[in-house]
Amino acid sequence: MIVVHHLNNSRSQRVLWLLEEMGVDYEVRRYERDAQTMLAPPELRAIHPLGKSPVIQDGDIVVAETGAIVEYLLETRAGHGLRPQAGTADGRRYTYWLHYAEGSAMTPLLLKLIFSALPTRSPGLVRPIVKAIAAKAQSGFIDPQIASHTAYWEAELGKSTWFAGDRFSAADIMMSFPLEAASSRVPFGPDKPRLKAFLQTIHARPAYQRALTRGGPYAYA
Repeated sequence: MIVVHHLNNSRSQRVLWLLEEMGVDYEVRRYERDAQTMLAPPELRAIHPLGKSPVIQDGDIVVAETGAIVEYLLETRAGHGLRPQAGTADGRRYTYWLHYAEGSAMTPLLLKLIFSALPTRSPGLVRPIVKAIAAKAQSGFIDPQIASHTAYWEAELGKSTWFAGDRFSAADIMMSFPLEAASSRVPFGPDKPRLKAFLQTIHARPAYQRALTRGGPYAYA
C-alpha cells in the first residue's frame, strides 16, 4: 500500500487528491508544522534527508517532490486516464504545466510569503527598515510577477477547458496549488473569471473533497 507522509497545509494535499482520483488505496501518516516556525517536524527526516513533504513510500521505494511523485504514480498504476498521450499537443502541454507548477509558478508566490512574513519576524529595532524593504520588493517585483503569471493562466484557460486540453489531467492537480496560493494572497477579481471558475470546479470534485477529509483542514495560503 502507498503511504503518504502528509504535512498539514502543504503541497502533499495534491498527492492525496491524485490518489483519490486514481482510486488507489493508501495510508496517510500526518505531521504537524511547528506553530512558531511553520517548518515540518524533525520526524520527517527519518523518511527523507531533507525532512520535507510530500514524500511517499511504496514498499521499499521512497519518492519525494510532488512532480516526481505524480509521475511515479501515473507510471506504476494503470487505467487512471489522467495523462494525455505522449507525443500529442495535449501531451506536450501536460508535461509543460506539470513542471511549470513547481517551477516558474511557485517562485513569486514563495517570495510573497517570505517577504510578507519578514517584518513580523524581525527584531523590533530594525523592523521599520525591514518593513520598508519588504514592501518595496513586493510592489516593485513580486506583485507584478504574480500579476503576470495569473494573467497568463487566465489566458491559457481560454484556450481549453483544462490546462492540458479539454480533459482533466494530473496537470490540473499540479496547478491547483499555485492557483489556490495566489487566490489566498490576492483574491481573483472580475478580470479572472476562468481562474475563479477553475477553483470552484476542482473544489467541487468528489475526489478533491475525499482528499480533504483524509488530509484534514487545509489552509490554501
